[in-house]
Formats: sequence, C-alpha cells, structure tokens
Amino acid sequence: MTSRTALIAAVAASLLALPAHAEGPYRNPDNKSVYDAGEGTYPVLYKKPTVAEITASLDRIRAYMEATTPTRVVHKGSGIQITDFSTPVADAIVEPSSADWGIQVYEMGVVHAGLMKAAAVTGDSKYTAMTARHFQFMSDRLPYFKAQEQQFHLARANSFARVLDPRSLDDAGSMCAAMIRARFAKVGPDMGQFIDVCGNWVAKKQFRLKDGTLARQRPQAISLWADDMYMGVPALAEMGHLTGKREYYDDAVKNVLQMTQYLYNPQLGLYTHGWNANNPDAPRFYWGRANGWAVLTMSDLLDVLPKDHPGYPKVLAQLRASLRGIAELQSGEGLWHQMLDRNDSYLETSASAIFTYVIAHAVNEGWVSPATYGSIAQAGWVGLSSRINARGQVEGTCVGTTFASDQIYYYNRPASVDALHGYGPALLAGAEMIRLINNPKIDIQVKLRTYHYVPKDSGATNYSHE
Repeated sequence: MTSRTALIAAVAASLLALPAHAEGPYRNPDNKSVYDAGEGTYPVLYKKPTVAEITASLDRIRAYMEATTPTRVVHKGSGIQITDFSTPVADAIVEPSSADWGIQVYEMGVVHAGLMKAAAVTGDSKYTAMTARHFQFMSDRLPYFKAQEQQFHLARANSFARVLDPRSLDDAGSMCAAMIRARFAKVGPDMGQFIDVCGNWVAKKQFRLKDGTLARQRPQAISLWADDMYMGVPALAEMGHLTGKREYYDDAVKNVLQMTQYLYNPQLGLYTHGWNANNPDAPRFYWGRANGWAVLTMSDLLDVLPKDHPGYPKVLAQLRASLRGIAELQSGEGLWHQMLDRNDSYLETSASAIFTYVIAHAVNEGWVSPATYGSIAQAGWVGLSSRINARGQVEGTCVGTTFASDQIYYYNRPASVDALHGYGPALLAGAEMIRLINNPKIDIQVKLRTYHYVPKDSGATNYSHE
C-alpha cells in the first residue's frame, strides 16, 4: 500500500467513525417539514428568538445591575453610610458593588449604552432608570469629592479620581461617550462638566504616536491596543456629534484607519490585540474582545459620522471586511472563541455579545446584507442567551486582560460573572435583536430547515425542495 493510499484509507476510516450528525436535546420548533423525523435533534438551541424571550433576558440583566450598583457614600473601613456632605472626610468612598464594580469604570459606560439602547428599542424608560440614578449621583457628589481631594490629596484613592483627574483612555473615553448619548436621549442631569474634562483628555491629553494615533506607554513603552479604538474613538465621534466640530470626526476617522494599518491582518480579517513600536514584528494574537472593541468602534462611529464625510465609506468598508472575517469564525454553538483563530480556546461571552450586536446593527442599518448576516446574528443571540442565568448574571466573560506576548496567558484568562465587560454588550445585543426581529424591511422565512432574512423590497424569495 502506497503512502497516499494509506492516507486516504485513514481519512475514510476516521470519517466513518464520526456520527452522521450531532445529537442533542433540542429540535427546531419552527421546522414544519413533513420530513421532520429526518431533521434529527441539535446539541444547541436552533430557533428564532421571540421578542418576549429577549425582553425577559434584558429584564433579568437590568434588575441584576440595579440591585448590585448602589449609589451611596460610605466610610471605607466600616461601610457606614455618610449623609452629611457639608464637610469632607478622608475615608469617604463610593460604596462598591457586591461584585466590586465601580460606577465610573469604562465597562459601566458600555452598560449605559446598552440600557439606553434597550429603552429606545422597547420604549420602556425603566431601562434608563439606573443610568439616570448613576449620573444624578455623580453630579450631586462631585463637589464633595472635589473638596475631599483639595483637603486630603488622595489622588487615585479618591472615588471620583477618574473624572477629577483622568489619566488614561480607560478613565475618560467610554463614560464620555455614554454621557453625551444620555444628553441626546434626555436621560439624567446635564453632565457637561464631566464631558468637558473627559472629552478634553481624549482629544488633547492622551499619549499618541507621532502620526496622531492614540497609544499607551504600558506595558510596553510605546504600544497600541485594539481596545483603545473603543476607549477613544466613540468619545471623539460623540464630541463631534455634540459640538458639530469637524475636527473631532476627522480625528475619530484617522484613528480607526491608522489603528487598522498597525493592527489589522487582511489575510485573516482579524485585529491583533496589540502592537509594540519597539518590536513591530512580534507574533500576533487575535483575542476575541479586542476584535469586539474594534468593530463596535466602527459601528458607533458610523452611527454619528456625517455620510458626506470623506472617511465614511472607508470606515464602512473596513467594518464590512472585519465582520466577514469574524462571521467565518463563529462556532457551532453560536458563540466565538476567546482566541478567534484557535478552536481549542474556550467560548467567550463578551466578544460574542459584541459581535452579535454589531452584526445585527449592521443589518438594521443597511450596512451589510440581511440575507448573509441575519441568521448569523440570530445564532449569536441564541448562544449568548444561554449565558444569561436566572439571576441576570452574564456568565463566561473573560476578566480584564492586558496586552500580552504569549498564548498561555490569553488561553487561561479566567471567566467570571463578576467581569463587567459582558453586561453592556449583552444588553446591546438583545436590544438590537429585538429591532432586527421587528425590522419592517425584512421577512424572516423558515425554509430548507434554516432561517432566511429576506429583504422585503428585493423581490427575492426562497423555495424548498421538500
């Protein structure tokens, strides 16, 4: 037997050893075929979600977030609430959540974006009650913590340090964008004094490369993070939206396109997590959430960027290319892997939620074809919904992750329900899926045992051989 014949025989034997299809406890309830007995069962749920089901998931997340994000000032040691704000004390802090979340961290800015999206899609103002509460608290207590800083010089130990003295994009960008969106949505008080400080940091104080690209000086001396597309660009875009000044839009577009030049691999259709100026040819690692931040950035920018801006078609083309690369790597459970190009890495929730949102949003905005991407978004939500537990916790989210130089670190980052990164994206994804299901321009057909998102004005139709 030749080596080629032996190889063919080995492959044939391995194929014969495989089951005909994956079995499981689920049957597609939308499949009305007379040949349903031949459909078999699935190891994962495969169905179009209903608005009621999605809303129930959003409600659980909202209720959990409401219950776990107190807005009180307490003594750091005892936890006793402070009610007298006439004279600051040194140990006064904002009460941490049970999950140790801060109300001013960048992840909370994404939560507010998700809550405002849910309110806009459902018409139910209960979703923005937490945003209004948080922002009212921040507005009311800013003078107190400013006076505390002037008297005790606590620096980063001051609970309002991120807004009193931002020192990074993480401190400033996401919350700045959320506050501007809240102003447009008329949610909560006027956060102008916060917007001014945080917006100024992103636009004028953040460290940059010589070409103007937003950059970091940690952990490497001069480095780019794909994350920083989201930490900086949406704030710049919203500043343009708020002020009407073209310079903000120009800066936002420039950063998307220049970061793409440094970080994007067009052969894979993916962004590497980071780039080190002192070692630009280092190995590349395609971390899921970094790619999520990249596509969410482009989506958010396109939402407010004037269509006549010369950068609009360039950003749109890059978003389409990125979504194609990402969509091809969706797993058979609807979720995406922690390391997108490595199927042996675990299925991670926050990146999956961001991809689901951006794909659904791109369909709804007409940026990509519903026939191509509608069912991909649907599958993403079905997988994501399995990670939202009865308490409203979002399971399977990778904790905070730095720009690293080895796969062991990325592969083994823990996943936790206390990782806030998954909550905002899950809210965004659910809200946008409701919008997709209700999209009057799309007909969702169930034929050939699958789902076809068909544009109603295209004259297209699907047919069954059954």
